[in-house]
Amino acid sequence: MGNIKDYLVYFWKGTDKLLLFLCLLASSAGVLMVTSATWHTMKEGALLPRDSIAMIVAVLMGLIIALVISLIDIDIFAKSWYIWGTLGIILMIIVLLFGEAPSNRTDARTWINLGFFLFQPSELVKIFFVTTFAVHLDAVRDELNHVRNVALLVLHALIPFILVAISGDDGSALVFLFIAFAMLFIAGIKWQYIIGVFALAAAAVPLLWFQLNDFQKQRFIVIVDPEKYPATAYQQNLGLQALTNGGILGKGLFKGPYTQSGAVPVSESDMIFTVIGEELGILGCVVAIALIGLVIFRILRDAKTAIAGPAQYIGFGIASMIAIQTFINIAMCLRIGPVIGITLPFFSAGGSANLSLYIGLGLIFSIYRSVYSQTQETNFRLIGVRSPFDDTFHDSASYKEHAKDRSSNSRSSREIEPTRGRLGNDGMTKRQAKKVSKERAAQKKAAQKEAERVQKARVKAQKKAAKKKKKAAKPASDRNTHSATYMKKHKDD
Repeated sequence: MGNIKDYLVYFWKGTDKLLLFLCLLASSAGVLMVTSATWHTMKEGALLPRDSIAMIVAVLMGLIIALVISLIDIDIFAKSWYIWGTLGIILMIIVLLFGEAPSNRTDARTWINLGFFLFQPSELVKIFFVTTFAVHLDAVRDELNHVRNVALLVLHALIPFILVAISGDDGSALVFLFIAFAMLFIAGIKWQYIIGVFALAAAAVPLLWFQLNDFQKQRFIVIVDPEKYPATAYQQNLGLQALTNGGILGKGLFKGPYTQSGAVPVSESDMIFTVIGEELGILGCVVAIALIGLVIFRILRDAKTAIAGPAQYIGFGIASMIAIQTFINIAMCLRIGPVIGITLPFFSAGGSANLSLYIGLGLIFSIYRSVYSQTQETNFRLIGVRSPFDDTFHDSASYKEHAKDRSSNSRSSREIEPTRGRLGNDGMTKRQAKKVSKERAAQKKAAQKEAERVQKARVKAQKKAAKKKKKAAKPASDRNTHSATYMKKHKDD
């Protein structure tokens, strides 16, 4: 019984409770807004709309998986990067061969029909990509800006982009490129490469434009001229009307005219931000954005305090993914960006998106627990959790050396590594680095005082010994003088 209690205490203390609370709060708000958006579709006698139930199930399943993932050392996930990369490619090939298309996009095969659930693999592949790309960045971090390494990183990012684009999910394909760019920027890629990418992108725009079909072109045109293609701009126009109809405080939950009549197409997922705006007003929109922002900043904090290595890049990659999708979705709803089917994290309906999001958060919980275990000098393997890769990884020479370094260094005595890229001091926040710096200064000062005290004691002892030696030598000198005088007198006699 005592072991169970100790385990539960360890589990709870090693969980990032603030991040967990913020995520569940955001998801709860999302379920509420999805329920309001789909209330008019609810069948008679049903407790909740179908989309709300699916979202609740996805969040709960994702939460359980995330907590299980948090019990496994983040290094194990990083070490098994090749498995996640291979699995991601296999999933996308399955989609291309056997995938199903949504009713409004027959040309896009993006789902796998599991019978009881339509699964969108590209959402999970995002998490796999963040993990593999983080390991790749960490492997070349000391020579990141070498042309060969940059070329290989770009090739790495293009693999999921091409596979997802071929399936017809152009929006998710772009998200992969944006995530890769954000992670490269954080890692410290040179500005010359960044400027070069923008120059190439600008030069490629005319070529890419002719590769788009008429409907895709119209989605860009209606941003600046919505009246030219009113049918294409229909969804965004109604979304904007719903947003402006809410005013500052909104019409109230379940009271938005546009929302409750189902006027805005796909308001439960792509256009969920318009539901928030109409029923909760500008204030509700600000709160929703702030809540997502707090989640992002908390993830960044956990990534910042992680042990230097892939864990940091994984944390920044997950944070980038959430931030990018949030920006794109809001841009869609405000008609400052094209509609490309990107959902709002935590708030939009969608089983695959919510399930995959929490799986990604599980990696962040794992990072937090690994830092907690280090500060508490707790061995991960003592809690009895093992994985299929446990023996392979923990028995390797590299891991043993890594584990030795981790166990020999505590939070207060760990050396601050030189700044790498744009991450700052690896493994520490500015406050922690400042605290450690003060501790080192105090230790150095104390060591200097101790050295001075020892030196003074040594000099004092040497003086005392010299004085004692001199005193001992003086009587002998007097005896020698007396003997010489006596012998001389005796000789004269």
